[in-house]
Amino acid sequence: MRVFQIEGDWGMDHLKLSQRPEPQAGPGQVLVRMKASSLNYRDLVVPARGYGNYTGTLPLIPVSDGVGVVCEVGAGVSRVVVGDRVCPTYFQNWVAGEPDLERLTQSLGGPIDGTMTEIMCLSEQGVVKVPAHLNDAQAASLPCAALTAWSALTTGSSTKAGDRVLIQGCGGVALFAVQFAKLLGAHVTVITSSDERMARVRQLGADAVINYRAVPEWAKATREITAGRGYDLIVELGGEKTLPQSLRCIRPGGTIAMIGILSGSAMATSLGHIITRQVRLQGVTVGHRDGFEAMLRAMGQYKVEPVVDRIFAFEELKEAMAYLQSGAQFGKVCLAH
Repeated sequence: MRVFQIEGDWGMDHLKLSQRPEPQAGPGQVLVRMKASSLNYRDLVVPARGYGNYTGTLPLIPVSDGVGVVCEVGAGVSRVVVGDRVCPTYFQNWVAGEPDLERLTQSLGGPIDGTMTEIMCLSEQGVVKVPAHLNDAQAASLPCAALTAWSALTTGSSTKAGDRVLIQGCGGVALFAVQFAKLLGAHVTVITSSDERMARVRQLGADAVINYRAVPEWAKATREITAGRGYDLIVELGGEKTLPQSLRCIRPGGTIAMIGILSGSAMATSLGHIITRQVRLQGVTVGHRDGFEAMLRAMGQYKVEPVVDRIFAFEELKEAMAYLQSGAQFGKVCLAH
């Protein structure tokens, strides 16, 4: 079967279209014929062994997110049947409960082989059935970006109707966060980089939008939006350069969901705001299978459709990665198998 794998050495030059034998399903396992994959920022980091020892060993099949159809089940499998359309879970061993080192280090696309293959062999505990209203590209975008946004809103915090939520940017996690926050009844503010993106994110339901290039001191501009009260939750994706402003517009007792460090990873801010206003900094790294299935039930009930920007062919993985790296996309970058 065809696979993309990093072989011989680390680096994008060593990411190659290759061949592997088709796997066989053992007891408790399922074979999934993959239909689509979806890229996340981490998929650009893995080829450079960017997560150190937790990146995995070579050869490694990259990319964490995808969707496929169950084509074979091993002995004792009861969660799915042949013909079910499923997503692999990002953390294969995190079904429920609190995170721990073992649960947080068994992720697809590094160190475990990912979705850029024709057939995956997975534990039946590591797949979830997806709603029928989603096409393959939409479904493929769910395991990492969508669940991260859902966890930020529902596990890392308890977003409810009437809450005020600020979301940074228009990347994959951010757009899911807009859709889910509106589903939960929140008032949503988005900061983004262009008037065109402002218009598009309003169409997704954003109540207020700020162009941070035109208004660099966006924290000050949010005071009118929240009537000086501040935000209940901020979905923090920028990191080093945005966190100081986030701390100025979070309400006392509010939560900052730390997800991304796109502008840098240093802590370049005063810690006094965190202490004196009892702000909660909550790291969010995707989530568990129970949360994934709760998110899918909500998406099915409200017919939430992920935003897909562009679909590349399987053979165009490197082109798709370069497009993601450019930052030109609005929504998910996917690959058809």
